[in-house]
Amino acid sequence: MNLKKILFPLIILTLTSCSVPVDVAPPPTPLAIDTPQSTLIAPATFTPTPVLSGVEGATESPTPIISLPFCDDPRGRELISSFSAAIASKDGSLLASLVSPSSGMDVHFYRDGNVVNYDVEHAKFVFETTFQADWGLSFGSGEPTLGSFQEIILPSLQQVFTSNAVLVCNQIKVGGTTYQALWPYLGMNYYSVHFPGTDTYGGLDWETWAVGMEMSTGKPMLAAFVHFVWEP
Repeated sequence: MNLKKILFPLIILTLTSCSVPVDVAPPPTPLAIDTPQSTLIAPATFTPTPVLSGVEGATESPTPIISLPFCDDPRGRELISSFSAAIASKDGSLLASLVSPSSGMDVHFYRDGNVVNYDVEHAKFVFETTFQADWGLSFGSGEPTLGSFQEIILPSLQQVFTSNAVLVCNQIKVGGTTYQALWPYLGMNYYSVHFPGTDTYGGLDWETWAVGMEMSTGKPMLAAFVHFVWEP
């Protein structure tokens, strides 16, 4: 028997058996991980709304109202200037437009005397009326002082309310006194309008009208007048 013929088929068989694929399981498929997808939410835009102090839910007006302290508010002096003009021209309509519509205008000719009140309507006619008001007891004679506004009050106002008057805010400006000058209206702002007197009388003929003001419709209005003079 030819040895080559026997060996050759064996070699071929061996080589063929080495190339036969092995039954190996395929690699495992990676596990799917259930990862929730995050959704991006745009951040909200917050515009703060200013709230008025002490008022729940109230908002400020677009244009804030600036409130000046009384003595820094020029409208107080402007009111006195307008009143001076009304006195000089005896303009009742102008005077009435300056008077507080809620409380009227109190007038004290004597600091501890009677109070005569003029509402807006009656203020129009103070330069015309002859009504005899009772202003209280004179500190000189002790007798009642009776007379109209134009007889008793107007001459003193004309003496004091001039361009040379001394204006002092929230303080009673007086000359020499034998008493303590006090403002009788608690909580009401005022100006002292002071005439310092003359050299002829050694300054004893000084006069002061304290002018009380109250806010009405956002502006100061005339509310009270108190007269201070030298008293023996």
